[in-house]
Amino acid sequence: MRLFEAIVDANHRALAGDATAGLHPADFADELPIAALTCIDARLNPLFPEVLGLPKENFIWLRNAGNIITGPLSSTMRSLALACAVEGAREIAIIGHNDCLICKTSAMKLTDAFRALGIDRTALPENLTEYFGLFASERQNVIKAADFVRRSPLIGAKVPVHGLMVDVGTGKLEWIVNGYQTLETAVAPPAQLTGALAEQGMDALKSLAEFKIGEMKFPDTKIGELATQGKNWLAHEIQELESKPPEPPAAPPPVAPKIPLPPVPPRITVRTWKR
Repeated sequence: MRLFEAIVDANHRALAGDATAGLHPADFADELPIAALTCIDARLNPLFPEVLGLPKENFIWLRNAGNIITGPLSSTMRSLALACAVEGAREIAIIGHNDCLICKTSAMKLTDAFRALGIDRTALPENLTEYFGLFASERQNVIKAADFVRRSPLIGAKVPVHGLMVDVGTGKLEWIVNGYQTLETAVAPPAQLTGALAEQGMDALKSLAEFKIGEMKFPDTKIGELATQGKNWLAHEIQELESKPPEPPAAPPPVAPKIPLPPVPPRITVRTWKR
């Protein structure tokens, strides 16, 4: 059982009333410490790191409003990268929570809240949703953040990146992004594809092993014979052209008949009668 498998299992058993449920961090020394990004919601203060069953020295706690990551090179990614490179974090967890106030905040509500603080709309970024990372689903926000971390060039390819949700009322954990599975998918090709490639390689090697140079067949015609045949063909074509009678000259094109013009009307003579 790996670290987060044991964490979620112990969490669920403890909530079900198992008094013996717990985690033995010494058994997971190679996977600790972890770096966790959560929201700034004060209701989370008494939950971490106890709901994970970890001692504080194995828990690197990063927080921002809404546990939001806006990109693989964002400022939060900088902190997560340093948590791994400097603080020695072995695994990363993005942990969202239910009833998140950021999730319930629209751009209009945010504008009104800033106005109540004396900050006019003109002083705020044009796109509030993009700048503040507003979201409509806590789960989707965690999935999106975990994907940003997994694709970030600042995070080592061998670091598992998990996504979880925690219930602020009960402390129950829900594992929604299994970083171990994602890591295996990204590193290793599908088994079916691997088998197909291996089979193709074996077929190619088999064909090469069965190849014998003595069985190669070349055309019996010699190069000199090909040249002679080509020369004879050209002489024959010239003789055929010379023996043909000259073609009669082409007949002149027919002359189109002239369109007859209408007859010229007779002149009208006007006579003057004298009285």
